[in-house]
Amino acid sequence: MQKRWALYVTVTVILSSCSGFPQFDIKPKDVDHRTSGDTKGSSSTSTLEDASYWNQIGQNILSKHKSQRPIEKQAKNVILFIGDGMSSPTITAARIYKGQQFLGTYGEDTVLEFENFPNIGISKTYCIDYQVGDSACTGTAYLTGVKANLDTIGVDINVKYNNCSAQNMPEYHVNSIMKWAQDVGKSTGIVTNTRVTHATPASSYAHTANRNWESDADLTYYGQQNSTICDDIAEQLVYKEPGKNFKVILGGGRSKFQPNTTADPEEGMGSRFDGVDLIQEWGKSKENMGKSHKYVTSRDELMAVDIANTDYILGLFERSHLGHHLLNEGKNNPTLEEMTTTAINLLQKDTTGFVLLVESGHIDIAHHEGKPHLALHETIELEKAVAAARKLTDTHDTLIIVTADHSHTMTINGYPLRGDSIFGVGYISDVDHMPWTTLSYANGPGYRKGNPDGSRYNITDDDFQAIEYKPIATAPTNSETHGGDDVAVYAIGPQAHLLQGVYEQNYIAHLIGYAACMGPGDHFCESETNSAIPLTSSLHTLLAVFIIYMIKA
Repeated sequence: MQKRWALYVTVTVILSSCSGFPQFDIKPKDVDHRTSGDTKGSSSTSTLEDASYWNQIGQNILSKHKSQRPIEKQAKNVILFIGDGMSSPTITAARIYKGQQFLGTYGEDTVLEFENFPNIGISKTYCIDYQVGDSACTGTAYLTGVKANLDTIGVDINVKYNNCSAQNMPEYHVNSIMKWAQDVGKSTGIVTNTRVTHATPASSYAHTANRNWESDADLTYYGQQNSTICDDIAEQLVYKEPGKNFKVILGGGRSKFQPNTTADPEEGMGSRFDGVDLIQEWGKSKENMGKSHKYVTSRDELMAVDIANTDYILGLFERSHLGHHLLNEGKNNPTLEEMTTTAINLLQKDTTGFVLLVESGHIDIAHHEGKPHLALHETIELEKAVAAARKLTDTHDTLIIVTADHSHTMTINGYPLRGDSIFGVGYISDVDHMPWTTLSYANGPGYRKGNPDGSRYNITDDDFQAIEYKPIATAPTNSETHGGDDVAVYAIGPQAHLLQGVYEQNYIAHLIGYAACMGPGDHFCESETNSAIPLTSSLHTLLAVFIIYMIKA
């Protein structure tokens, strides 16, 4: 009896020191929307959200963080989510939008799926030659570990914009995490709701002096007299490593792969001048490998793919980009969540692991159009894809990172009441006594000229809730520009704790290489610190020895 009691006490003490006591979530009290008569200082939340409420919230967060432990393992799989242009104000506004639109709450205290990740860092997004970056140079940074010049992809500082001859110098090329993954036997894939030859997905496989050289016709358009000297991005995806080895390619951009004499399945024609049908070339290459493959052009076809008996899949669902989710009614296109699910299901068949890039490119496109309602909705679509990935994978062997390539100039202005629509009016000016919207841009197509008397445009009668409404921009541009501020990096899984802090954007690729033991540089599986036995492992070993001793005694 004494031995059993000693065994019980020892087990309890050791397990408590390893894992801590169980934590219980205490959900905040439900809060209803304010009535139209609510004013500052008399919010309906005042009696519900007293000191005890906020103290409990603080303690819950503290308990959650105290219980978190780094996952010191090699990452078998890596999924990198890019919210293109997903600035910090975009994330804040999206969480408010989610709460108000889908949960019936005030919105400010809503939590997005990836905001639950235990590790958060800050990434610097400048390019080598520009203070404010684009998706090409930033994509090169976080996917290859090397910063580049604006509008260039997969090359270093020696390749300037539009310099075809420099692009052809192999010594100036830099390889991405996709090449690293393939070199160690992992499966790879890309998912996007833009063209698969657009800057972000192209940064995972291409080497080019101009991000716009998506087809040979584009080289001609941008002044290259002989478009055969430099390979366009679509060619590189089909013929060159690592693109030709991708097991999953899902997105838009059919026109970049088909001749200008070939009719598109939906509308228009292809755009290639060389007469080559790269979609057919992709299929032939898989047949020559003796691999099963599937080319699809609609959601219905994608959903019908027999994943178990398919090795490679190419899905091109639009002639160009897939379009904004809210404006896609009637179109037979898959969602970002559906494409992500399909990609993971196919890639998971590889027992050695996989690396997947998923881009929500329409956050960026909507911001460029000056349409915040669409941008925030696309952020929620990204969140759904992240949630799907979490359900399909194991945190202990899959590193998931959610970040942005760059920001935008959208801001959240003062002083709307808590619970006011994120698309509503922020305040009334104490100078001209006219309102402004809570969301606005520093520049863009939403600019309105002032009145002849010098007063500003009055937005009072505008329909702020219209999904394509453009709030006023300070300066007129045809396309709103990127912003230069840092972006957040959310991470969970093996070695995710190493993504905390403030760092250069190119560090992300180095961390991925370290965690998954691939590419140049230091690897977790080869690290000297990996040979040391962690404290928890030592305690578990001690526990096992003690149990054996007590049983034999």
